[in-house]
Amino acid sequence: MIREVVVIGGGASGLAASIAAKKRNKDVLLIERENELGGILNQCIHNGFGLEVFKEEYTGPEYAYKFIQDFKSNNIDCMLNTTVIKLEKEKDLFIITLTSSKAGLETIKAKSVIISSGCYERTRGQISMPGDRPIGVITAGSAQRYLNMNGYMVGKKVFILGSGDIGLIMARRMHLEGAEVLGVAEIMAYSNGLNRNIVQCLNDFDIPLFLSHTVTNVEADEFKRLKAITIQQVDESFIPIVNTEKRFEVDALLLSIGLIPDITLLDDLNVEVDSRTKSAKINQAYETSVSGLFICGNSLQVHDLVDNVSKESQRAGEAAADFIENINREKKQINIINGKNILYVTPQHLDFGWNHKDLNITFRSTKKLEKAVVKVYQGDSLIYQKRRSFIVPAEMETISFAYKDLSKEQDIVLELEEM
Repeated sequence: MIREVVVIGGGASGLAASIAAKKRNKDVLLIERENELGGILNQCIHNGFGLEVFKEEYTGPEYAYKFIQDFKSNNIDCMLNTTVIKLEKEKDLFIITLTSSKAGLETIKAKSVIISSGCYERTRGQISMPGDRPIGVITAGSAQRYLNMNGYMVGKKVFILGSGDIGLIMARRMHLEGAEVLGVAEIMAYSNGLNRNIVQCLNDFDIPLFLSHTVTNVEADEFKRLKAITIQQVDESFIPIVNTEKRFEVDALLLSIGLIPDITLLDDLNVEVDSRTKSAKINQAYETSVSGLFICGNSLQVHDLVDNVSKESQRAGEAAADFIENINREKKQINIINGKNILYVTPQHLDFGWNHKDLNITFRSTKKLEKAVVKVYQGDSLIYQKRRSFIVPAEMETISFAYKDLSKEQDIVLELEEM
C-alpha cells in the first residue's frame, strides 16, 4: 500500500499537520518514536500555551490533549514506539525504513512526507566548555523531563548557563521545588528568552541574570560530581575579561545554550540547507528542494511559541494535500533574501507554482531594536512596509502580504530599518 501523506513526529507540529491533511480527505499516517503523542509538550507543565490558537491558556499537556482529541476524532492512522531510521526517494515515491519492537524492520512507501521531528539541545561538547567533566552538568530540557515526568530532582544548588526559555522556566521550576537557584548566565548582552519569562521566572523570584557572562571553569569533587563553577564577564568579542571571576558552589549546572532543528533524516536526500536556520530551505508551501518533501515546526526553525508551531504546521499539512492533488504543477521560483538587520527568513523561496493568496514570512532580527520599519523590496520597488516596536532576536516576527502581482524574475529582499 502506498500512503498519500506520511508525517514523521507526533508533537505539536506533527499533530497539526496530520489533522490538516486528513481534513482534506487525504490518507495520512503519523509515525512517533515515543509511546504517546504530544512530544515535548508532555513535560512542559507550566502554562502559557494556546492563547492564539484556542484563545485560552493551557499547560503543555493540556494543549497537546486538545490536538490529540482532534487527531483521534479524525481516525488518523498512527504508529507509536516506531523510529524512522532512513528516508529515501525513488522516482516519485518516498521509501521510509522504520523499526519497532512490535514489527521489527519494515519499509513503507509514500507520495509525500512531512518532517516534524522537532529539535534537540546543544550540549557542553558543542561549546567547548572548559574544566572537569563531572556528574551534574545536564541540559535544561533533560532536567525538565526528569523533574516533571519522573519526579527526580537533579540538584539542590543550581546554576543555569544560557537564558533560553527552557532555562528560564527551569530556574523557576527548580526554585519552586525547593532548590537554591544561584543565577543564570548569558553570554550575549541580552536574554535569548521571551521577556515575560524573564519577569515571571527570574525577577519574581529574585534570581540574578548575569548578561555578557559565561562559564569559564567547572570543578569536580573526589567522587567526580559537580562541586563548583566559575563565570566571567566577556567583552564584545566574547573573550573573558580578567578579574571578573565569580565562583559558585553548586551540584547542578543546567545548560540552556540553544536548540538545533533535527534534520538527520535528510542526510540521504539532496536537500538544500540554510546555514543560518540549520535546516532545509523551503518555499511558501513548506516544501523543501525535494519535491513532495515538507518540513515544519521546530524541525524547520526554533520557535518561541507553540501556537505558531501549530499554525505553521497546519499550513504545511494543507500544502501536502495540495501536492497530492497537483503533483505535476509547474515550478517558477525566486529567492527571498535576508537584508539589513535580518538574521534569517523563512521561506527562502517563493514558488509561483503554488496557488496561495498570501506570502507568510517569518524572520528574526540580528539585534534589539526599540523601533523599526519592516521593508520588503523587489528590485527597486518597495512592495511592503510596516512599523514594529521592541524587536528582539529571541522573538520571531511574522509578516504577510499578497504576492500575485509580483514579478517572477526578481528576488525579494527583506530588511529592518531602525527608526
